[in-house]
Amino acid sequence: MWRNIAWKKVAIGFGWLASLAGLAVLMSFIELKKAGVVCTGVKVYIPGNEYFIDRKEVDRILQLSSYSLVGRKMEGINIHNLEKKLQANPYIASAKVYADMDGLIRVEITQRHPVLRVMNRFDQDFYVDEHGFKIPLSQNFTAPVLAANGYIDELFANRIDTLHTGLAKEIFKTVQFIKKDTLWNAQIGQIYVNEAHEIELVPRVGNHKILLGNADSLSTKFHNLEIFYKQALPQVGWDKYRMINIKYANQVVGIKTDSVMADSAAKRRIATIKKDTAIIKQNSIKDTTSQL
Repeated sequence: MWRNIAWKKVAIGFGWLASLAGLAVLMSFIELKKAGVVCTGVKVYIPGNEYFIDRKEVDRILQLSSYSLVGRKMEGINIHNLEKKLQANPYIASAKVYADMDGLIRVEITQRHPVLRVMNRFDQDFYVDEHGFKIPLSQNFTAPVLAANGYIDELFANRIDTLHTGLAKEIFKTVQFIKKDTLWNAQIGQIYVNEAHEIELVPRVGNHKILLGNADSLSTKFHNLEIFYKQALPQVGWDKYRMINIKYANQVVGIKTDSVMADSAAKRRIATIKKDTAIIKQNSIKDTTSQL
């Protein structure tokens, strides 16, 4: 009978029981120690080079001075509630609050990173972050991002929200493309939406505008524009065109400036005057001959 007992299984069972008992004792010890631990400090970590949120703003969001937590028992501090208050801020993408065994409360914050500033036709002004969420402007920091204005219908309710209109989504798609390309990120300074709800780009170099149209075939359109920049503009000059139309993926159309068109018209008028003068002189001679 005793020989049939699986002593190995019994040993394993006792091992598990001992482990569970040890774990229970350890947890009780930790809870007892935690109950007696007081907050020794608050450390706030905010990575990145954008400063929508700073230490003072964190204190304001939590509606108390972080230093007032020092000396309080950790069991009386609602860590989860502090985390929820931070996550409700529109400039915070994520927040993590936790405490170590020494009583130090650590706050790790990830800020939202805007890539676009929109000024719609209703005089509303807001940012769009890298994930396509609308966020309000900040009194603490102005982000150096592309600005879009003009006939933009996208509304803003002064809260975190997604983009709703197709045009706003196309503008965001265009900005994402521009930011990934070093040439266009350096060259494009502004986005404008005209009355036809077409996207126009305002470059930093040159007096022309670029008629993009929509966000379809962006790679092809910008490739064509790059070729036009490298081959055509150096020969004719950067001020010859007031508009470069790339909205059709298979062509680039340069529309001349008013001064160039005026010069051409003036040249045509001078040629016409010279021609008319020659005709007048010729007719005068004929007339004089006939009188003789």
